[in-house]
Amino acid sequence: MQKFEQKYQALLAEADRRQWPGQDRIRLCFQTLSLAAAIDRDCAQVLSGYGLSEGRFVLLFLLEAASAGLAPRELAEQAGVTRATVTGLLDGLERDALIERQADAADRRALRVQLTPRGRQLAQSVVAEHGRWIAGVFGGLSVDERSQLAALLDKVAAGLAARGEAGPA
Repeated sequence: MQKFEQKYQALLAEADRRQWPGQDRIRLCFQTLSLAAAIDRDCAQVLSGYGLSEGRFVLLFLLEAASAGLAPRELAEQAGVTRATVTGLLDGLERDALIERQADAADRRALRVQLTPRGRQLAQSVVAEHGRWIAGVFGGLSVDERSQLAALLDKVAAGLAARGEAGPA
């Protein structure tokens, strides 16, 4: 049985005390949030073994797949973060000699970011380890169970999106 985060335990206890309707749905929501937080913590622990944050990992992952490198703007768009955030992440990766910024051959005013040999080696190692970690997270589920879980999560996400389109209740 999954342990709920303390804040959710307190909210569940209060919901029970007040005898709110739909406590099974409240419990399910908090169970999902607690699981997501646990997955996030576990992922952070895996990445910290390589000296990486999630943001730094995402950039290494994107750069590892782009042999010609990427412009900082492209990295920001693909990673779903601001250009300022990418700049900070790139500064740290450059300090650690994992990436290098070079003038774009087609436009000397523009920059391309590429992995250094050290960065490529680290990226390949961490991407492989991350893949094994992800496989392990859902390794206890059969193919049918994973398919069912994906369908259920899609259904919940669609309901959430529909609520957002409808505006506040």
